Amino acid sequence: MSASFEATLRDGKIGESLIAGWFKSRGYNILPIYEIEINSGKGPRLFTPVTELVAPDMFIFNANNCYWIEAKHKTAFAWNRMRQIWTTGIDKNHFEQYCKVDDITPWPVWLMFLHKGGQAKDSPPNSPKGLFGNSLKYLRKNVNHESDKYGKHGMVYWNKDSLKEICTYEDCVKQSFLLPTKEVSP
Repeated sequence: MSASFEATLRDGKIGESLIAGWFKSRGYNILPIYEIEINSGKGPRLFTPVTELVAPDMFIFNANNCYWIEAKHKTAFAWNRMRQIWTTGIDKNHFEQYCKVDDITPWPVWLMFLHKGGQAKDSPPNSPKGLFGNSLKYLRKNVNHESDKYGKHGMVYWNKDSLKEICTYEDCVKQSFLLPTKEVSP
């Protein structure tokens, strides 16, 4: 593994842990799907009777609710110059796989983005920071744009306003280390 890939992977794992900790502080149990990899060189998978799908990072549940959570840890939102809005996104193939997971299981898939703030390449400084997210049910209908310019499969992007602001970055970090408090839905 290259040094930059290792750093990116490490940073992603830290973000996943912070998001999982935030949910734990709200009384959710966490099944970390991202920790389980079949020795195939691939990430976590959901095996169905007819296919295998890329699985979201974790499954969270309590006595009343269950959710799939795909956790992304990013430095900053990207600035869409044409539309003059902040955007964030994920790999297009993974998005399509998570949509299939959302379709075949009774538990909703949520995309969660933990942004540190700062400045992305070619963006204004001080991008929004915090924990943002929404259900795939909503995000499927509110894609801002897609691009084949980045990543192996292209990317799917959402406007910051399509995401619920769950908490500040500092609160996510702080609360991820606290004991359970009240129950909330993502």
